[in-house]
Amino acid sequence: MKLECQIEKIKNGISQVEKITGKNLTLPILSSILLIASSGSLKLRATNLSLGIEIEVPAKIEEEGIVAVSGSVLSGVFSNVFQNENVSLESVGGNLLIKTKKSQIKLKCQPHDDFPTIPKVIGSVFEIESKKIIDGIKSVYYSSSPSDIKPEISSVFVYTDENNLVFVSTDSFRLAEKKIKVKKSEEILGILIPFKNVSEIVRVFGEFTGIIKICFNKNQISFSSDNVYLTSRVIDGIFPDYRQIIPQNSLTNAVLLKQDLLNALKLSNIFSDKFNQVNLAINPKEKIFELSSANSDIGENKTYLDAAITGENIELGFNYKYFLDCFQSINTDSISIKLAGASRPIVISPVSDSSFTYLIMPMNR
Repeated sequence: MKLECQIEKIKNGISQVEKITGKNLTLPILSSILLIASSGSLKLRATNLSLGIEIEVPAKIEEEGIVAVSGSVLSGVFSNVFQNENVSLESVGGNLLIKTKKSQIKLKCQPHDDFPTIPKVIGSVFEIESKKIIDGIKSVYYSSSPSDIKPEISSVFVYTDENNLVFVSTDSFRLAEKKIKVKKSEEILGILIPFKNVSEIVRVFGEFTGIIKICFNKNQISFSSDNVYLTSRVIDGIFPDYRQIIPQNSLTNAVLLKQDLLNALKLSNIFSDKFNQVNLAINPKEKIFELSSANSDIGENKTYLDAAITGENIELGFNYKYFLDCFQSINTDSISIKLAGASRPIVISPVSDSSFTYLIMPMNR
């Protein structure tokens, strides 16, 4: 292999793929980046068996070839050594020679025959703006369970509903749903993308502004743009029928400013107990919307907020951390809170925006 390319382009590509290399004692090749020089470009590949990525970098190819090099070492070299200039790469005697005007580095290669293939997903296909898919994932993925004990809820569930692409996640204590308007596309009955993979999808495509082509089947899903191809396994399982737990009617309703509520929750956090509990009391007749918290070692706090409230009196406790998480998904100035009883989920949504719904289960202590 022998080639020359612009340093910034290969540097950015290595930075992206290195984060997907795997740490596997039984398959040490997974810690490598595979470099493939062919057809006028350099392809950079990495995989951890759950995720795979290939990034194509323009290059002047003098001699085609394939090498595998430690991802962390290659990333370290390109992060710290080079300035904005061209770089040449050449494989010689089991080593990769990296040369610039001021540097010459030799890296030991690893046997590339053991490197797993990154599958080209064949199945249903649709295209979507990158911003929409990233917005959908980012609006809900924090509600996924980080534990693999129940893989079906350690995921982001994606399906189509009329002209909406719907993203849902839950850890059984809270649930987030985001609907993204799309043109009529391929029907998706349900895809479960692993929680550990969605953050990488966001990282890789978060700054991309073009169209992403998505292809999926029952085992895998792929995301591709002009020079990036990323594939993820999907979970074989059934997502809970979450719609049956969303209360259809409410007994108590409140509308208040998002920033006021956010400030009150942060204050309550200081005095919350080891269970992160904050108590909510609403009295529509007295026009009281009260947040309170107490900690035997610190003290206690009560905060009263201006709110438009209707319905019945209610008191309940909830985990303030769960409430704080949803603010990143709400872009309106006001928040709607609906309660169907002290033991039913709290339903939170942006005022005048039905695309996002968030549920928190109350605490029973």
